[in-house]
Amino acid sequence: MATSSFHLASILFLLLLVSCGAFSLKMSSASSTKFVTNKMCPFAQKAWIALEVSNTLYEFKEISLYGSNGKPDWFWKLNPLGTVPVLSCNDGASVIPDSELILDYIGSGPVEIGAGADHNKLALDPTNVDLVDSVKMWRRRISEKVIPLGKSAVLGGGEKDLFQLLKELNENVEGPYLCGDSLTLADCASFPFLWRIDQEFGPLTEESHGCGKFRIWLDLCQDSDAFSKTVQSSWWWWW
Repeated sequence: MATSSFHLASILFLLLLVSCGAFSLKMSSASSTKFVTNKMCPFAQKAWIALEVSNTLYEFKEISLYGSNGKPDWFWKLNPLGTVPVLSCNDGASVIPDSELILDYIGSGPVEIGAGADHNKLALDPTNVDLVDSVKMWRRRISEKVIPLGKSAVLGGGEKDLFQLLKELNENVEGPYLCGDSLTLADCASFPFLWRIDQEFGPLTEESHGCGKFRIWLDLCQDSDAFSKTVQSSWWWWW
């Protein structure tokens, strides 16, 4: 009887602790943000890098995209377009099914911050107009110029044009990162594509391609855990 009373008292005590929030830290460690992706996709990689750099607390979920173990039914319900990456926020209340939109979301600031971090490192201050414009410019250059010319070069039709573009863009690298002293969304958006070009045609250097600033930047990014953990030994292009 005494033992039963002791167990009952213990249970009541634990319930009291839960009700007063004593276990709130442990219980909140599970994230309501889920990142659904495939590690070999460059578009997914840029969102993955941004999640890491921004100190976002998230759950990583990788899915197969092709073959018998392809996209599961639950993923089609999450994103009927069937593309990765997808960021599901607030336990599915908000679903962001596009890498550029994910970057915009992270840059706007409302992300869950992981333990040991106190802020979102990629949140853009809208009053810093010069930085905001610089980030937008780099993201636009990658999407509208580097990606299509990179595809042409790899497929055998535009290597000269690609390296002329990279030489021009190299002069716009402020250093040590693309937009200056701090990592921004521009670095996250650019790295997967410029890294692949470096792997295929590189190394990109001042001597070989007039890309000395890009060389320093690529090496600096690869020394960062947030970038290096997303680099795969086997990877896809972007088509």
